[in-house]
Order: sequence, then structure tokens, then C-alpha cells
Amino acid sequence: MLSVFCSPSRYTQGRNATTELGPEMKTIGLESPAFLVASKSVIGLLEPVWRETLSSAGYVYCVHRFGGECSREEIGTVAGSAKQSGARVIIGAGGGKVLDTARAAAADLGLPVVCCPTVASSDAPCSALSVVYTPEGAFEQYRIHGKNPELVLVDTQVIAQGPPRLLVAGMGDALATWFEAKTCVEGGVRNMRGGASSASALALAELCYRTLLDDGVEALRANRTRVVTPALERLVEANTLLSGLGFESSGLAAAHAVHNGLTAVAETHDYFHGEKVAFGVLVELALEGKPRSLWEQVLAFATSVGLPITLAEIGLGQITPEALERIATRSTAPGETIHNEPFDVTPEMVGDAILAADAAGRAWRQRAPSAGLRAGPQPA
Repeated sequence: MLSVFCSPSRYTQGRNATTELGPEMKTIGLESPAFLVASKSVIGLLEPVWRETLSSAGYVYCVHRFGGECSREEIGTVAGSAKQSGARVIIGAGGGKVLDTARAAAADLGLPVVCCPTVASSDAPCSALSVVYTPEGAFEQYRIHGKNPELVLVDTQVIAQGPPRLLVAGMGDALATWFEAKTCVEGGVRNMRGGASSASALALAELCYRTLLDDGVEALRANRTRVVTPALERLVEANTLLSGLGFESSGLAAAHAVHNGLTAVAETHDYFHGEKVAFGVLVELALEGKPRSLWEQVLAFATSVGLPITLAEIGLGQITPEALERIATRSTAPGETIHNEPFDVTPEMVGDAILAADAAGRAWRQRAPSAGLRAGPQPA
């Protein structure tokens, strides 16, 4: 099996990076006109900057207001509108669902795509993958595209002004990267691009984990203060670039499959992707029988930044046997990444691991009830 490593053509990050969007696009030869997809709030915040930077670089563009969910319907709407506008490039600006939609629409039209995350809430921006949901918010499928974005541009000044909960959710997504990558590499399974992991991909995944431990708390403090600091810069890079390259070029395992299972019950829909992935990491530790020392390191980190470590903290404080079975069955559906684990995984095993992870989280809360910067995520 050949090793395959993928990445965006260009990654640009820093304070006020949005002002360089037009010149950055020009540098890599992207052509006008552009079709820009963003939410209402992002349009209100950044449209004056887009007008200046894109116009000064010679780009004609139009803006499409995102519908709210990365569903097949929304992808079709964006692709249809972009085609009608004569777009030669699609730009996505916003959170993970906006960027997933932009990538999918661009892939359907054979166009280059630019991703401009305005929050560091997931590792989606750098990937050639879209997570598609139903209009109601349940996971439907991973859609794999032929190539990664031509440009990922990350404005840390914008991210510093965003909700701290979103930065924490990005840490939850990034928390899974090293554990899932290591599982996939040790099992010799194919990564998200159909090849074996490279040494560089695994090293980036480990660096991602170490950066979370070293800079997570300080970065969150900077975000709460709305300032850009070196710790915030490093943490945003970990959430976005390191985690993105690590997961795509090494692979996913149980943590993300459990996230997908959790979306099968409506009670979890008010919680962010990374929040559910963070709990999925604990389930993976339970499934794999990891040592207590590793559990304590993960629980201590999660508590220090306010990631969920119990079912109650993702809306499932009173989980029923029926809901647990639904989650476990969806987590182990054919083709799910949980089957990258080095042993056969059944719904019964996942159900037990979910309850074991919840018990460990509750015990940790009782032991250190006042730890962390907040008690846990609240519904969006």
C-alpha cells in the first residue's frame, strides 16, 4: 500500500489575514469571478473587508447566504447558484458546516475552493472532505473530494473575537487526532485518502496533541480576553492545520464514529461536533483498554478547558436503553471508522464503553468538581 499525504496548496494564518485574501488568491492564480458562501453574521462582519481586498486584486464576486446545514439540499443550492453566477472559484467563510458546503459545491462543479474559517471549531478547513448531515442535523455521510482547498486563510483577529465555546469545541475535535491516528497506523489501515499514513502525518498528529496540552488553557484565556497571543496562534494552528493534516493523512477510528452515533439522538443536536468528539475520545479509551495514566491526562485536559466528559454534558443525562442502542448501532454501521480499530467492534461493546466513559467522567467530576474554566458546555 502506498503512503498518501494530502494538504491544502497554501495555508496562511495571522492577525487581520482577511485583508490579504485577494492578494493571496492572486498569488496562486485563482481567477475571477468568485462566489462567496457565508452566514449572515459573517457577512455583516467581513463584507467591507472582502470588498476592499477582492476588488483591489481585480476580483468580481457575489455573496450567497448559507442556509444553516451542510445537507445535500444546501450543497445543491450553492452549486446551482455558483454555476448560474459563472463563478471560477468558490470561497467559504465561516464555521465547519459553511466550509464543508463550499468544498462539496466546488467539487460538484470542478472548481477550486478557498476556505476562510472564522472560528477554530474543527479541523475541517484543510481537508478534502465534507461531513454531510440531514436537514434535521443527523449525520448522513462523509463525502470525499478529489483534492484539498487551494487556499486556507485563517484570520486570528477574527477568531479571537469569537465565542470561546467554539475554540474549545475545536480542541475537542483536535483531541481525537493523535489517538485515532495512532490506532490507524498501528493497525495498518488506509487513511482518509486511501493510502497508508506517513511518518510526517503521525508526527503532526502527535504535535497537535502536545500543543493542546501546552497551550489550550492560555489560548482559551486569550480568546476570553479577545486578544491575539502566541499561545492562541499556536492553538489555532493545532485545531486547524495540525489536526486537519493528522486526521486526513493518518485516519479516523472510534472517537469520530461515536460522534456520528451520538447525532442519531436529537438530544445531542444542540452540542457542537468537537464536543461530541471529545466524549468519543473517552469511549475510544474505554474500548481500547488504555491505562489509567492516559485517562487522567485526557480528563485533566478536558476539564481544564471545559470539554464534556459525561453524557449529561452532551444532553444525555437520562439516557434510555433505546437511545443507547441507537447510538451504538449507528456508531458501528458498515463503513464506519470504528472498524479501523484493531479488533471487531460490536454495538454491545460500544454501549458498554459509552457507559464506562460516562462513569469515569462522573467520578472525575466528583474528585475535582471545581477544576476547569467552566463546568461544561451548555446547549447552543
